[in-house]
Amino acid sequence: MTAPSPAPSPDPFWSPDPEAATTSRIADFGRWVTRHRGVQGAADHTDYAALHRWSVADLEGFWGAVWEYFDVDAATPYEQVLEVDRMPGARWFPGATLNYTHHALRHLGDDRPAIIALDETGAGYEMSGDRLRAQVASVAATLRDLGVGPGDRVVGYLPNTPHAIIAFLAAASLGAVWSVCGQDYAPQAAADRFGQLEPTVLIAGDGYLFNGTTHDRRDAALDLERSLPTLKATVLVDHVGLPWPQGDYPALTLAWEDAVTRTEQLACTPVPFDHPLWVVFSSGTTGLPKGIVHGHGGVLLEHLKTLGLHSDLGPGDRLLWYTTTHWMMWNLVASALLTGATTCTYDGSPAPLARPDVLWDLAARHRVTLFGTSPQYLLGMAKFGIDPSAHDLSSIRAVGCTGSALPASAYPWVRDHVGERVQLASITGGTDVVSGFAGSAPTTPGWAGELSAPHLGVALAAYDDEGSPVVDRVGELVVTRPMPSMPLYFWNDPDGTRFRDAYFGAYPGVWRHGDWITLTGHGSVIVHGRSDSTLNRNGVRLGSADIHEVVERLPEITEALVIGAEEPDGGYWMPLFVVLAAGVALDDSLRDRIRHAVRTGASPRHVPDEILAVSGIPHTRTGKKLEVPVKRLLQGAPADRVVDPSAVDSPELLAFFAGLGAERREARDGT
Repeated sequence: MTAPSPAPSPDPFWSPDPEAATTSRIADFGRWVTRHRGVQGAADHTDYAALHRWSVADLEGFWGAVWEYFDVDAATPYEQVLEVDRMPGARWFPGATLNYTHHALRHLGDDRPAIIALDETGAGYEMSGDRLRAQVASVAATLRDLGVGPGDRVVGYLPNTPHAIIAFLAAASLGAVWSVCGQDYAPQAAADRFGQLEPTVLIAGDGYLFNGTTHDRRDAALDLERSLPTLKATVLVDHVGLPWPQGDYPALTLAWEDAVTRTEQLACTPVPFDHPLWVVFSSGTTGLPKGIVHGHGGVLLEHLKTLGLHSDLGPGDRLLWYTTTHWMMWNLVASALLTGATTCTYDGSPAPLARPDVLWDLAARHRVTLFGTSPQYLLGMAKFGIDPSAHDLSSIRAVGCTGSALPASAYPWVRDHVGERVQLASITGGTDVVSGFAGSAPTTPGWAGELSAPHLGVALAAYDDEGSPVVDRVGELVVTRPMPSMPLYFWNDPDGTRFRDAYFGAYPGVWRHGDWITLTGHGSVIVHGRSDSTLNRNGVRLGSADIHEVVERLPEITEALVIGAEEPDGGYWMPLFVVLAAGVALDDSLRDRIRHAVRTGASPRHVPDEILAVSGIPHTRTGKKLEVPVKRLLQGAPADRVVDPSAVDSPELLAFFAGLGAERREARDGT
């Protein structure tokens, strides 16, 4: 199918400052590739599209240029940039050996802050580059003494504090594989993830802060330890000041303070480009959460590009992005160190009742240059009348935003309450590639409700139902050429079946991500929400199976179905539908028990927005819950475009969900 001619470009809502654009790192990169690669048009910082076209047409030239521009320091050189150009199965930079931790620490100033630790009370402390190197070296030596080596797994049950970054860098320096989970996850939910990895060492915190409360997670950490029989040792972190109980621990225990205060020299182990760096978990709709494995080299290059070029981070910059350790944005918070920038960790609620503007206050006091958050946070600030401009935000040049589609209404609010020259940089990406597919750069204009452009090196397209690319029409988000940070594989997926089915089942050889997007005629990207059934609350992917398992254990519930629906105003509705046992009524008491079960059995993030009783849940004839069709019916899609009624065990239930969706739209629209 031939794409239509580009429509005339509407006036952008925001345009780059010419001086700032000219001096940005991405503009310098464009001039560099013109000089060193002879790429025509790349030196013109007003023509991002030319640079992007080259970056996807010549993958080897582009990624080789990223390698050279950022002076990647490999122990052994690569033989070829892209040896195998296919999906799945792309093979990048064969022959190269390197280490992520070496690159994360090499550009940090000795006395300049590398990490600023912050929390919701407003307290904080700085950790210099020298101190960070020393603590990483000490923890690495401790792990080595515990028998950790290349390929072994080290896991963290930790809040977003420097402990998590130090532990990750220490593990990676040895060639060990890292995985981390926030402490709001119940022990069993964490064990469902970590147990698959058969870890050698667990690093666990005593608790975390949230909304004025210190949450004691000592017992939860010990329950998790008992659920991981492969552990040789557990490192106990004193974060909130709760004494660890004396008792009979299943594995050897030692205090974080002992692990981090040794005098050692750091020696990073060179590993192949595609050696596993970390496992991040993204829950599907059935079964255990899937472990997505990324490699040292792919993450290094992708994050240098994303943070160094698109986010313009470098020495002297400071990043504060609200995240938990189990959201992929934490991985980028850690990777800010790759650019030489200072990164901020934050423990607490993004808007605690006592100080709902605390993040803006911290951004002002610590002279943050890139402030990152979610659409729900910005919409909440506007809804409740919080005015960030009460603080001196003159250091902020961009507000990054990801997690769900950002409505157009947020753009004027950021302009009026954060700063007229501040760029609102909306991003779409995924845990799957631990990076972005589309967003912006200091050189790109922005249109309200739209992402400025596909990222460099990302061959982004929107496919229609026939698998043809479309412009100015809604289609499936696909990537047609490999990216270095695409997963190496899924954990415990020996023949790759689960991996191929997840991304390449719809269009062989083409990555299907599971989002609806529109590529506009003027080059921007509009994100319409998830096209699959994965829950996506504030950017954290949640598995419906985690919720179903907990709720369906209750004797009052015979079956449950949870869905997440993006709404036109930028909101996100996550209702839970329950089929009640005979003689049971859904009253406030039962709703409270359900919420408590989900909160303690999964996590507070899994608690639904609303609990509704239904007569039944529709399934396929083979018994699979119709999560995606129910979501689309609630969003207003015509039933005949959603599912074939003959394939449904109880087709009369489809009308109920379609009717419920219509009632909600009428109530919302006031009709």
